Formats: sequence, C-alpha cells, structure tokens
Amino acid sequence: MDMVLGSSSSSSSSLSSPWSSSSWSSSSSFSISEYIYDVFLSFRGEDTRKTFIDHLCTALKQAGIRIFQDDDVMERGRLLKPELEKAIHQSQVSLIVFSKEYATSKWCLDETMMIMEEYDLRSSTDKREVIPLFYNIDPTDVRFQTGCFEDAFKGYDDEVTKEVDVQKRNELSEKVEAWRTYLKKAGSLTGMTFKDG
Repeated sequence: MDMVLGSSSSSSSSLSSPWSSSSWSSSSSFSISEYIYDVFLSFRGEDTRKTFIDHLCTALKQAGIRIFQDDDVMERGRLLKPELEKAIHQSQVSLIVFSKEYATSKWCLDETMMIMEEYDLRSSTDKREVIPLFYNIDPTDVRFQTGCFEDAFKGYDDEVTKEVDVQKRNELSEKVEAWRTYLKKAGSLTGMTFKDG
C-alpha cells in the first residue's frame, strides 16, 4: 500500500509506511486533555472495514491515540444525530476516510456535514482539525463529485426528481446541495492519499 500527501494546492509526495508509529506520533496535537477522544473516525465500512480501517485503527491505538468509532459503542448507523454531534465536538481531530463507496451512504454524508459544520464553527477558536484520507480514490472525486462520487449523486438527484411531495422534494434537494458543499470543503483540505498495490 502506498501513501502520499495530497491537497488542492500542492503536488503529491511519497511517504514511509502509513502504519508506522512515527506517522501518527502522539506527541503531536492529537493529545489534549480537554477532549475525550483524540480522533473521530468517519468511514464506509462496506469497502474499508476489513482492510484499511483495521490497519489504521491498529496503528492509531498502538500510538496511544483514543479513537471514536460509532460501531465501538453500538451497531454502526444506530447512533442518534445528537450523540454523533457530541462525539465530534469532543474529538480534537476528525479523520474522514473517503472511499469508492463512501458517497453511497447518506449516513456517511451526514457525518461529513456534521464534521465540517463543527470545523467551521470551532477552527478559528481552537486547534480542532479535519484530515481527509483518500482511499483508492482521487481527491478531486470528492471535491467535485466526479467518478464514483458522481454516480452516487446521480442517484440522489434522481430521488429529488421523482419525489412527488413538494416539501419533501425541497428538503431533499437542500440536503443534496449541502452534501456537495461540505464534500467540496472537506476534499479541499490537505490530507493523505492511500492506494493499494
């Protein structure tokens, strides 16, 4: 597996093994006592849990980093929005693992929206960070909803078009546009790109 740094403004550069403890040093800003969690982890389990996520969590835990995963507390997808918002607020860093299937989950898109709302609210007053990890996808797919993200959003656009209830159609349309806005923001942050092979 190869790992490169990536952002909207800089070219990619090769790094050492993503699972080495030096890559996730607990001497960095990950450890501040006011936070309950060092990291809030957002991911699409369908295409990452048994591969990338398992390795990532092992590396973070070995580095002494406290992780919040919603499936650590209860079955993934069953946390209520206020509980997720609280966990995001209590985490110093949010890692969003964008993968090929990420945008097919409305739950994941809502998580990204909540993370970026918290980031917009708090980033100017404390050291809260959001780090996107792009797993087997290009950051531009997230930023501009192209490739596999485009396919997912075509489905959401079809849902909007087919909704006969005007109020529900307007609400869904607003939600889809909000997802697009926050994906663009998250995809424009400096993060890391991971590719198998």
